Amino acid sequence: MATVGGLTGLSRIAGFVRDILTASILGAGPVADAFFVALKLPNFFRRVTAEGAFSVSFVPVYTEIDAQKGRAQANDFASNMFMLMLGALSAFCLLAICVMPVIIYGVAPGFHDDPVRFDLATELARITFPYLLAMSLVALLGGVLNAQGRFAPFAFAPVLFNLSLISALLLADHFTSAGHALAWGVAGAGALQLGWLMIAAARSSFKWRLRMPHITPETKKVLSLMGPGVIGAGVMHINLFADLIIASFLQTGAISYLYYADRLNQLPLGIIGIAVGTALLPILSKAISAKKDDEVKDLFNRALEYCFALALPAAAALAMFAPLIISTLFERGAFDAQDSMASAQVLLCYVTGLPAYIAIKVFSTAHWAQQNTKTPVKIAVVATIFNIALSLALINVIGVAGIALATGLSGWLQVVMHCHVLKSQARFALDARFVRSLAGIVAASGVMLAGAYGVNEVIFAGAGQITSLCAVVISGGIIYALSLFAFGVINPSDIKQILKRKAQA
Repeated sequence: MATVGGLTGLSRIAGFVRDILTASILGAGPVADAFFVALKLPNFFRRVTAEGAFSVSFVPVYTEIDAQKGRAQANDFASNMFMLMLGALSAFCLLAICVMPVIIYGVAPGFHDDPVRFDLATELARITFPYLLAMSLVALLGGVLNAQGRFAPFAFAPVLFNLSLISALLLADHFTSAGHALAWGVAGAGALQLGWLMIAAARSSFKWRLRMPHITPETKKVLSLMGPGVIGAGVMHINLFADLIIASFLQTGAISYLYYADRLNQLPLGIIGIAVGTALLPILSKAISAKKDDEVKDLFNRALEYCFALALPAAAALAMFAPLIISTLFERGAFDAQDSMASAQVLLCYVTGLPAYIAIKVFSTAHWAQQNTKTPVKIAVVATIFNIALSLALINVIGVAGIALATGLSGWLQVVMHCHVLKSQARFALDARFVRSLAGIVAASGVMLAGAYGVNEVIFAGAGQITSLCAVVISGGIIYALSLFAFGVINPSDIKQILKRKAQA
């Protein structure tokens, strides 16, 4: 886990370097809007199928065959799936490339009256779309390696993606535009990641045979398991395309503002969400199976407690210092002060729902641990409808920021619905410690904001942006930690218990 965590951190650092260069060279104009649409298309299918439904369906079947029939049979199964995916997705990608204008009209209809953005988005999407094929095969090979206990190669793959795009940006002068450079960078990243995983798989005990694929009971099982997952993941990602469709009708740059702001919003959401999903599901499932309701209740409440302890201060800091953060990270080159202001407004609205979306990870895990996959999907459907309707209403008031605010508020609607569904189960009731801790977390977050603001405005008044941002981050972290102790959210015994668990691990 330490290796995976370290490589994930390395990938996020490389991702921020990529975003800084992207803002500087690409900016937030029509070329940027076109590229971000071209990037979202293969990423959408990748998240729904390759990294979502496929991974969670393929790995258990591969592991089961490996355990019951041996490694050779498991490798034959994986080889067959590899060739099946290669054939099916190659045909799908070729079809998508041929009808790309229709697809662009469907996901960004507002571009239709803007021939520059429409034609460019079509051209760039034709370059980026094969990335879906590469990453689907990468997900399969990564699943095989993970099942064999080799986590590092797959965890390192995102680093290659970021390095490929960084290299493309540095060579942007050799392309028609920075958008073209990034599009080819995406295509190159797919080839790099696939090559990397193929080499890693070849060095392991996995040996695939290139032959015509055939449908077996095992492949049918994977496809049947994928069905509900594809529907669930698709529903949860419809919001992405709904936002894209609505934003395409707004001013040039709207899609870009959503992208840059969401990249910052996703940082705490991704880190905390991954930690919760990785750690909570197996131990919660085990406690539920053993009918240890007291343990279930404690795990559920402590998970919510830790999520809010991390999410609330992150959301508060991102909201208060949004202009400073955006301008420090992105405002240079093609990304001007007007772009910074617009992106900061979007970020401010996005983070209204940051604590909610992190809490949803805990609520969803509570359902999954009970083998209930339908309830989270039903809640997501209602929230999606609410989000779209609210977005359409708010864009007439606050423009593109209305899309982000609707997304944030729909997160809290999901929290309310999850609470309503779980309220009848005593093992998921909120305990007194959580209520006390939540009050302390809110108070500590307020003290942190006041302290960090004072440090920035008094001690570092007139300092450069980078110095000011570093001062805010460091002082805010120290003040928040001390405040948690002061308000009794954390006490020395908690620290000793955590250190004891690590020592025993």
